Amino acid sequence: MLAGVKSYALEGLEGFAVDVEVDVTNGVPGVETVGLASTATKESKERVRAAIKNSGLPYPARRITVNLAPAETKKEGASLDLPIAVGLLVCAEAVTGRLYKDYVMIGELALNGDIRHVNGVMPLLISAMQRGERKFIIPAANAAEASFIDGADVYAFGTLREAVDFLNGGECAPVPKRGFDAVRGGMTYDIDLADVKGQAVAKRALEIAVAGGHNVLMSGPPGAGKTMLAKCVPTIMPDMTFEEALEATKIHSVAGILDGAEGIVGVRPFRTPHHTVTVPALIGGGAKARPGEVSLAHNGVLFLDEMPEYSRHALETLRQPLEDKKVSVARVMRSVEYPANFMLVASMNPCPCGNYGSRTQTCRCTAAQIHAYLSKLSGPLLDRIDLMIEVDGVEYSELRGGGDGESSAAVKERVERARAIQRERFEGRDISTNSQMNARDIAKWCAVDENGERILKKAFDKMGLTARATTRILKVARTIADLAGEKDIMPVHLAEAIQYRNTERKYI
Repeated sequence: MLAGVKSYALEGLEGFAVDVEVDVTNGVPGVETVGLASTATKESKERVRAAIKNSGLPYPARRITVNLAPAETKKEGASLDLPIAVGLLVCAEAVTGRLYKDYVMIGELALNGDIRHVNGVMPLLISAMQRGERKFIIPAANAAEASFIDGADVYAFGTLREAVDFLNGGECAPVPKRGFDAVRGGMTYDIDLADVKGQAVAKRALEIAVAGGHNVLMSGPPGAGKTMLAKCVPTIMPDMTFEEALEATKIHSVAGILDGAEGIVGVRPFRTPHHTVTVPALIGGGAKARPGEVSLAHNGVLFLDEMPEYSRHALETLRQPLEDKKVSVARVMRSVEYPANFMLVASMNPCPCGNYGSRTQTCRCTAAQIHAYLSKLSGPLLDRIDLMIEVDGVEYSELRGGGDGESSAAVKERVERARAIQRERFEGRDISTNSQMNARDIAKWCAVDENGERILKKAFDKMGLTARATTRILKVARTIADLAGEKDIMPVHLAEAIQYRNTERKYI
């Protein structure tokens, strides 16, 4: 007897249809799985056999052949366990009727018959819906992320027996839909910009950086507040739209780090990889071409604390995603593209001891040590950072003063007004912030008057700026003008943008 069950498997962030064909014939009992299955997929025969028997269902003790079509595409993971088991039960006549043909089934089986959580359910469902599928059976543990997908009837089950009873005509309600606004409204941050004492210049720079989606590097002695400032960045970023949340959720779901209770990424990601991170972990890759930290930070923040401590090779690999906002991971059997539209926030000490240039501490490093430390950051990488600021230690009066600084909510309001201007400016385009402008956009939106040209030329000659650095100054000046509500870039806006690159000469 032959049975065919519909399923989907992942390739990067996209799902592709898999036809699970199960053939049961007379012969020596055994199971043969064909169709370019991974080791985990081939091992499904033991999980499926035990799950069927421990669920009190009949297992055909005959010759079994499982074909996973298309045969030329690699199938990874254990998400095909459930459709294989249903196919066997159809052949054993434990699943009657033709209702099973209407559903796309995804799920891993435990030996006791439970249906376990699988990674990447949201991108699988979205891909299947784009190809016309509307009915799904998934693990109960994945119900939360499926609840945000409209236009589909999704049924979630905890055991194989429950799924079989449903396919035999049992009653079950689909996963109820949830609204994103209610979930987003209940998410809060544990830190606020008002908690940071002093550092008015750094706060202003971060406001500009967030308003335009610019990258920022903070330099200063230990304990000055660089890490705390970086952690405040998501609190002043605009709330995620539902489309942005879906993009981030797909990546986190594939990576297996999605919060199963919430089922969606409701706040801006904030990723802080350790300085020992490898290139595949940072950029993406490995044997299964998984997303890296730059993709996990998509629509959020990638924070590199003590940037010179990272390997130079790892840092240099950031150059391409910082420009293209995506990462292409090529392997022998596959090539996968992941989005990587993140805001880079980095911090560093100005020297090995951390006190070079401090007004309160004395540096103990030699000139050679300082040069060796700073040379870990290449000129091309620093060229891709829009704002470079020095964060010095705070005075005692600032630290212990009774007054609170401006809250994140107040700064966020100004940021959202500036972002609204940019959305209107780039309406109908695939960009939404000033940092994403190309050469034509800069020529159109970043024009400066005669005084501004003189200021920019003087900075170009005196600071030895590259063409890329010059265009980034213009982008930052455009953001400063947006924050001020000005249509044109004024000399004062340009001068402020230039001062945020004035420290660059210390590092290259």
